[in-house]
Amino acid sequence: MEPNVTKKFDLIILGASGFTGKYVLKQALKFLNQSSSLNSIAIAGRNPTKLAQTLQWASKPNPPPTLPILTADTTDPTSLRSLCSQTRLILNCVGPFRLHGEPVVAACADSGCDYLDICGEPEFMERTEGNYHERAVESGSLVISACGFDSVPAELGFLFNSVQWVGSEVVNRVEAYVSLESEKRMVGNFATYESAVLGVANAHNLQAFRRSRPRRRPRPQIPGPPPSKGETIEHQKKIGLWSVVLPSADASVVRRTLSTLTENPNGLPGSNESSETVAKREAFWSSVKPAHFGVKIGEKSLLGILRIIMVGVFIGLLGNNSFGRRLLLKFPSLFSLGWFKKNGPTEEEVESASFKMWFVGRGYSNESLASQGSTKPDLEIVTRVTGPEIGYVATPIIIVQCALILLSQRNNLPKGGVYPPGIVFGPTDLQQRLQQNGISFDVVSKSTISS
Repeated sequence: MEPNVTKKFDLIILGASGFTGKYVLKQALKFLNQSSSLNSIAIAGRNPTKLAQTLQWASKPNPPPTLPILTADTTDPTSLRSLCSQTRLILNCVGPFRLHGEPVVAACADSGCDYLDICGEPEFMERTEGNYHERAVESGSLVISACGFDSVPAELGFLFNSVQWVGSEVVNRVEAYVSLESEKRMVGNFATYESAVLGVANAHNLQAFRRSRPRRRPRPQIPGPPPSKGETIEHQKKIGLWSVVLPSADASVVRRTLSTLTENPNGLPGSNESSETVAKREAFWSSVKPAHFGVKIGEKSLLGILRIIMVGVFIGLLGNNSFGRRLLLKFPSLFSLGWFKKNGPTEEEVESASFKMWFVGRGYSNESLASQGSTKPDLEIVTRVTGPEIGYVATPIIIVQCALILLSQRNNLPKGGVYPPGIVFGPTDLQQRLQQNGISFDVVSKSTISS
């Protein structure tokens, strides 16, 4: 994208009438003309009537602002190129991304338009990096997926825990525990459920793609021996949760950030940084200590964990064949035990929900202990990220704040390329912005581990 080309809009929200898209629009309207970096928004999708209705809903109790409504379809490359020609940034809310995301990324990478999405699908993100990184670098398009609950709280939460290890202290592993809470029975977005079903169906494709890549990712040097896998069902008494491994995108996204950091120890340089910003970026990354990372989902009762396992078994058994997938997608409420419905949650359910994400870091009080291969960790640091409902409140907050940073601090960010959010937004003020908008970061405890 030519630096002197004036764009009509600061950002376009693609898929603004979808379940999550309408909440992204509602969040973005809070900052329209309130921020010097966001003076013009357009919304786009297949159905102008639905988009107009969404704009009315998102504006309540105020009258809707006059926003341009653009017709675009992910199956129509011409319409996507037209969007890119008019805006500095596209926020893509059209999922599942394995079905609808690539044409949007391609249009942005070709044109130099910047791109953010709320994807939580590892295969889509890794294929995007493999297929479009070089093109995006050449055109100056900054493409960043997972700018929502998958996976910014995981990335910033990991980094927040990492920088608590000071001096000669070194961290070996950080385990994240996600706890979803609600005063009412919460119903999830059908597109999220559909993404999970399709992810299981295509898991072999992701493994094949990883094996096919000509260059392996560099692995960070992590002090101490690799941690054991542990029990299938874990009772983490310190935080009061039963837990089981969560097959989300978070772990792979954090690994991508750490891999990029291994190649670029000072982080990614901005396109036109000041010396002050360079110093700040380098100081931030010098304080980050790499570690093994995993994610688990937690429940206060063992029965809750067994219910999660049962849903996982349904998806795992039925998701590997076309007939089973049809059943899963036709009867989401049945096979998810009521967690997902095609019509999504009510506004009351959304307002009553919240999340806690605990980060339990284990490591060594000094580097010499870590060098003794059989020595067990002797230090534990627990941190926590808390916030509102994950899909319709936290995710819109996160992607809009990422967008505001991109629009206002573009010179401090990489000129172009496909990256996970942590390596791009880690040294910025994203954490402070999220804290100002209801997503908190806290140190819970720092203690020695008795042998």
